[in-house]
Amino acid sequence: MTGSLTGVQLHPGRPPVLDAGPAGDAAGWVERHGEGLRDLVDDHGAVVVRGLGLRTVADVSGVAARLGSGCYVEREAFAARTVLSDGVYSATPWPSRQLMCAHHELSYVLEIPATLMFACLHAPGSGGTTPLVDTARVVEELPADLVERVERQGWILTRSYGDDIGASWEQAFGTADRSEVDWYCRSNGIATEWLTDGGLRTRQRRYGVLIHPVTGERVWFNQIAFLSEYAMDPEVREFLLEMHGPEGLPFTTRFGDGSPIPQDVIDQINAAHDRHAVCEPWQDGDLLVVDNLRVAHGREPYTGEREIVVAMTDGVSVPAFDEEA
Repeated sequence: MTGSLTGVQLHPGRPPVLDAGPAGDAAGWVERHGEGLRDLVDDHGAVVVRGLGLRTVADVSGVAARLGSGCYVEREAFAARTVLSDGVYSATPWPSRQLMCAHHELSYVLEIPATLMFACLHAPGSGGTTPLVDTARVVEELPADLVERVERQGWILTRSYGDDIGASWEQAFGTADRSEVDWYCRSNGIATEWLTDGGLRTRQRRYGVLIHPVTGERVWFNQIAFLSEYAMDPEVREFLLEMHGPEGLPFTTRFGDGSPIPQDVIDQINAAHDRHAVCEPWQDGDLLVVDNLRVAHGREPYTGEREIVVAMTDGVSVPAFDEEA
């Protein structure tokens, strides 16, 4: 059957959880119920499917191939992660003791993965949940003048690729050929500056508020807070500022007119996400399907071993910023 799915559990403070029944053939289950699962994601923005018994990367790859419309090849990665299979990646490297604030995956590229599938191959000892935030609610809560400014001006991401934090430019762009990087950047509205030490600095202006193609709602679609310099550990930030100056930070964000974004605004954005976050403790074999255009995700600190892999699918183009607007 491919129709509507029943038995979805809805509880305050938690995402919808669907019991798939006894563990068995996960890919076969998705083959039969994929249409109903996609309908649930359209309705709720994210769904946890429990009972699929996902144990290996091959299991996840099989599910992604049947649920998505084609694997997504990551470009402009923030942090180097391992490609485990076509379209399946390791989780973003991040210290287990440190909170990862909510964000949309790759909101700064012009072709984004519309669907994310997180699979839990091994649940952590404690913590490590993936908070989920419907960012249409964030648009409603943030001050109207801030939303209007970001909607009108967009936001600017500046990156300095080096050895300090995150992916190198070779890892981010998937090539060691500077001419290929220049071509990609020209094609994607990214200004480049090659540095004398062999590093690369880039600057791109992107829309920060989008209209969701299914719901018609405005969504807070950006990484203004996640890639702010204030997202760094304060001691690390001070060290990098001393070493490289404000223009040489690995990443920083600004308003679309180039003005700095004060720390209190970053704190306000993160607090709005926190107030609307829902989460479900991971269990071995869980699948979490997320509408990346509508729902931001993060990660709580954890203890023990945690093995979460992610499949990115359904590449979709988002508008390039109209510099004449």
